[in-house]
Amino acid sequence: MSTPDTAATIAAEVAAGRRRAEEVCRAALGRIAARNGELKAFLELTAEHALERAVAIDRDVVAGRPVGPLAGVPVAVKDNLCTTFGHTTCGSRILAGYVSPYSATAVERLEAAGAVIVGKTNLDEFAMGSSTENSGYFPTRNPWDPERVPGGSSGGSAAAVAAGFVPAALGSDTGGSIRQPAALCGVVGLKPTYGRVSRYGLVAYGSSLDQVGPLAGTVTDAALLLAVLSGRDPRDSTSVDQAVPDYRGALRDAPLAAVAHGLRIGVPAEYFGAGLDAETEGAVRSALRVFEQLGATLVDVTLPRTPQAIAAYYLVATAEASGNLARYDGVHYGYRTPHPADIEDLYSATRAEGFGPEVKRRIMLGTFALSAGYYDRYYNKALRVRRLIQEDFTAAFDHCDVVAGPTSPTPAFRLGERTADPLQMYLADVYTISANLAGIPAISLPCGFTRAGLPIGLQLQGPLFGETLLLQAARLYERATDWHTRRAG
Repeated sequence: MSTPDTAATIAAEVAAGRRRAEEVCRAALGRIAARNGELKAFLELTAEHALERAVAIDRDVVAGRPVGPLAGVPVAVKDNLCTTFGHTTCGSRILAGYVSPYSATAVERLEAAGAVIVGKTNLDEFAMGSSTENSGYFPTRNPWDPERVPGGSSGGSAAAVAAGFVPAALGSDTGGSIRQPAALCGVVGLKPTYGRVSRYGLVAYGSSLDQVGPLAGTVTDAALLLAVLSGRDPRDSTSVDQAVPDYRGALRDAPLAAVAHGLRIGVPAEYFGAGLDAETEGAVRSALRVFEQLGATLVDVTLPRTPQAIAAYYLVATAEASGNLARYDGVHYGYRTPHPADIEDLYSATRAEGFGPEVKRRIMLGTFALSAGYYDRYYNKALRVRRLIQEDFTAAFDHCDVVAGPTSPTPAFRLGERTADPLQMYLADVYTISANLAGIPAISLPCGFTRAGLPIGLQLQGPLFGETLLLQAARLYERATDWHTRRAG
């Protein structure tokens, strides 16, 4: 089975009339039909809508009308982003069959740029999980080894790109949910600075942490999507009114050459301690040597509150989730228990039947942390730790341009291996959570494979709104290696 070209290549050829968007779309749908039954990356295909969009793009090309920087590019969208076509279920039974009356800003901007959205991808229910095993419908499988997880919560989007179904997809990242599955599936995943991309139409999990971002086969494609997604949205008060840089232009040879010599790579000792898989550490340290060979300087930095990040994250995120998920009550929309005895039973039975065990666990944790007598003891203390983590990064960036380390402490684990141990599952995000607490941008890109043939991810983190330099550093490494050229299947 052939893999698709990059998003940049497809867009250029469709815009020039050398390829038809409809043919590109049908080819993507064919690849999905051939293997999605095994991998279950998609919850739903939106083939009719996609083909209509593709045909319209072809008409615009023939008529000489502008078609946008993503002309004809097949894209998958995580199913916690609202769309007026297809359903928006968030991987939950409580939203089974729900059709949104509006589309997310990220979706609107993709389509305005000429992208063709072929379907909605699977996820951990309401984006709560690190393996996509918490989906209310079925687990997604890793294209490199279908007996292993693709990571989560954006596991469906990562698997769709890794399997070659589409060259790019959208995910959401609350504590690593774009970067960790990108690492486990051997693709590029980017979490932008909080506020860089509108959250309007993204179903909320942790509102102060969530960000929409791209997964793609290459750093250039991730930059292309980020440029389309970024910018102020008057419908989202947390989106920042700041000019959007030319991310793709920054990856040309001349700007990269100017950056390579003098680039300072921060290496925190906290990212190379107990719990880090030996093969993962070896691959990441090899990647750091590549940076040195390219002219960069490695700088020792410290992020001393890293050990407290997981505890702080799971208090802040679950507290916000407790409030955000209160709206699913059997009254406003979504599932309603069929025969409630009274109003109290309506609420409790609806939520008991509609939510899965991980969502219930996090609602209870968050409600407890916000309850009288525990608010100051837990939630307020977590907010203070969050501020200290932000200060750690600010201090580190006084000495370096980007911080480097592993994305995940281990490669992809087997399906069912950690489902009985939630704490062990939470540790899968130990290196990614801090970026969300600090609001900074971070990217994961492939940097090697284990002896068993499983991908390993390198994470780079940058200062607030430092996506340009972050992408440049990632592209410098990508250009010097061939890990990104390898595809599963």
